[in-house]
Amino acid sequence: MNTITHVNPNELHSNPVFSQGTITETGRTLYVGGQNGTDSTGSIIAGGAGEQTAQALRNVLAVLADAGASQQDVAKLTVYLAVDADFNAAFGAVAQVWGPYPTAVTVLRINPAKEGALIEIEAVAALPTKG
Repeated sequence: MNTITHVNPNELHSNPVFSQGTITETGRTLYVGGQNGTDSTGSIIAGGAGEQTAQALRNVLAVLADAGASQQDVAKLTVYLAVDADFNAAFGAVAQVWGPYPTAVTVLRINPAKEGALIEIEAVAALPTKG
């Protein structure tokens, strides 16, 4: 398992769902490309921001698992949320699917490139060095 050190200076806002910064003690890095709330055929799933966020996170978790990693190895998430998407529904899905694994995070409001997509999530994870 990798070591992710969470950096949360006392003079900055503290939040249990994200870290102000993270340090990875690793020699290998996994970059997970943007994952939408799509099924295995690439079709956007039915539902709103909560359902699409849950699916996008499950897709991120699938990529992590395939590389031998988990949420504990993620140093940073970037979340692209459609301008009209329900932020609270998306946030609720993160708590349900991702669990208590705070990372550094950036959330941006965007006009999605894919028709019907309300969210896209990227991740950066620290992987163990190959021995």
